Amino acid sequence: MSKMEMPRPRAEHGFLERMVGLWEVTSTGMGHDEKWIEVCRSLNGIWFVAEGSGEMPGGGGPATTILTLGYDPEKGKYIGSWIGSMMTYMWVYEGDVSADGTTLSLYTTGPDYSEPGRMGDYREQIIFADDDHRTFNSSARQPDGSWKQFMEAQYTRKR
Repeated sequence: MSKMEMPRPRAEHGFLERMVGLWEVTSTGMGHDEKWIEVCRSLNGIWFVAEGSGEMPGGGGPATTILTLGYDPEKGKYIGSWIGSMMTYMWVYEGDVSADGTTLSLYTTGPDYSEPGRMGDYREQIIFADDDHRTFNSSARQPDGSWKQFMEAQYTRKR
């Protein structure tokens, strides 16, 4: 039996490493404003797990989200998933970082909220302004192929 070689972080993991820490999150869109906390940790520099927690708007109770991100060198793409206690769908991502190194664009398919029963294409972006401030936004693909943003969250590092 051959020994399994442990993967080592690559240059591409550097973008994800910037997410590690405790963040205060303020989001707008979808008809409400929210304040959340997110803690992101690294699994040996290969995988990154971000757990968010906060209150659903309108007295909907507590909610938790989990985002996983990594880099697949065979695909040459960033990969990940997102789950939240407010829905039963698991979002699966594949994407890339912009040439200037500030923006990770993640592409996925999921429930079309404007037409129940249909699936739609989405793009979510993580955009670093600096090491202590980042933005997360969600956009839906329109019939003409353009992206229409419907949600945005501002992240401020607490530690």
